[in-house]
Amino acid sequence: MAAAGAPDGMEEPGMDTEAETVATEAPPRPVNCLEAEAAAGAAAEDSGVARGSLQPAPAQPPGDPAAQASVSNGEDAGGGAGRELVDLKIIWNKTKHDVKFPLDSTGSELKQKIHSITGLPPAMQKVMYKGLVPEDKTLREIKVTSGAKIMVVGSTINDVLAVNTPKDAAQQDAKAEENKKEPLCRQKQHRKVLDKGKPEDVMPSVKGAQERLPTVPLSGMYNKSGGKVRLTFKLEQDQLWIGTKERTEKLPMGSIKNVVSEPIEGHEDYHMMAFQLGPTEASYYWVYWVPTQYVDAIKDTVLGKWQYF
Repeated sequence: MAAAGAPDGMEEPGMDTEAETVATEAPPRPVNCLEAEAAAGAAAEDSGVARGSLQPAPAQPPGDPAAQASVSNGEDAGGGAGRELVDLKIIWNKTKHDVKFPLDSTGSELKQKIHSITGLPPAMQKVMYKGLVPEDKTLREIKVTSGAKIMVVGSTINDVLAVNTPKDAAQQDAKAEENKKEPLCRQKQHRKVLDKGKPEDVMPSVKGAQERLPTVPLSGMYNKSGGKVRLTFKLEQDQLWIGTKERTEKLPMGSIKNVVSEPIEGHEDYHMMAFQLGPTEASYYWVYWVPTQYVDAIKDTVLGKWQYF
């Protein structure tokens, strides 16, 4: 007698379910070594891309132009580094400017610095330190020391353009008229002083030469009354001191209207010179026996190169 069960050709209930369960719970296929390494590499690459999007850009290496572009272009950067500096007091138009400047820079470079401070063009500047500062020499060569006072005389272009041209023409006409007159040294008012002869203690002259002002006063000369007189140029104060035995007159250089001079006949290596202290010739202060090599330096110092004289 056959055992009870499902008829032939029919499956027992639950067979499909058991087959599906067996298929679901079947163990995974073994992965070989090459496949494992490939999968690990792909995962690492994906992780690196994610991290790379959060990392900062690499720093510029030293010396890279892009990094150097962020360096300040201030005064202390660049040419001044490592150069010996000297403290200067630049005085112009009664205003003082304290600056540090390379000791091995030239007078021409100093004029450029003054231009940047004052707006005064180099061509209009007269820079003085114990006389006019040469453009082609360094501050070291002319023995500038720390704390030195540099005197600047000159006018801006606007000041020059404001000069009254008709007045200048009148001054030129007056000068031409004076040239038609007899030489000053022959006029009676001057002859009485010149007839005393050359002072024994007058400073030596160098005919045909032009020199900077000496560091000592110009002395041994006569004034209109025949008394001894000396001239002291106080550049740091922008003053001319006219000293006699009785007193010393301290004159601001800006108050002197004009300076005239003429060689002394028979002694052309000396000049007679007048400083105009007022509006007319009656205000001339005469000085006799001025050494000829200092005449141009005196005019430059008192009036400035840009003026007509």
